[in-house]
Amino acid sequence: MILNSMETLLRNGERSEILGALSAALNRSDEAPFWRQKSLPFCEAVLSVLIPLREEHLLFDPEGNPHAELTPALFIRWCDLFSLKTLAFTLSSSNREGKLIRTKLSAEFCNTYQPIDLEILGKYLSGYSVNLENEMVDFPITNYNLHIGMTSLITKILEGKV
Repeated sequence: MILNSMETLLRNGERSEILGALSAALNRSDEAPFWRQKSLPFCEAVLSVLIPLREEHLLFDPEGNPHAELTPALFIRWCDLFSLKTLAFTLSSSNREGKLIRTKLSAEFCNTYQPIDLEILGKYLSGYSVNLENEMVDFPITNYNLHIGMTSLITKILEGKV
């Protein structure tokens, strides 16, 4: 039941609806409050860019392959901190160029790209020591490991195991 509703919400729901469902699932989980408190802002940051890409029909995975729908599997793929950082730089460059870059989507689709507000994602990433000026600068491994834990929890929720 939870899995089907989360799939439907990711495919069609508003960000607030998705976050509400995730919050309810987190509150029902037996995870430590630390993980629940960290995971919701993480999901909000990811959704702040994936929902606009979904609405523009420009979803892609970390390898740049096109995707027709925002699925739990695609959402989880973007929960990797390195992938999320790469997405932030891709969208920032796309905003400057006025077209979606670094993807395998057709040029016709990429040219329909409308700039996406990166404020929520940027604040989130900078809070975890991700350098938003230079893509080549690495972030602390402890922050990466923390995100592995959050991704594990979110995966359990999206798979209906919480």
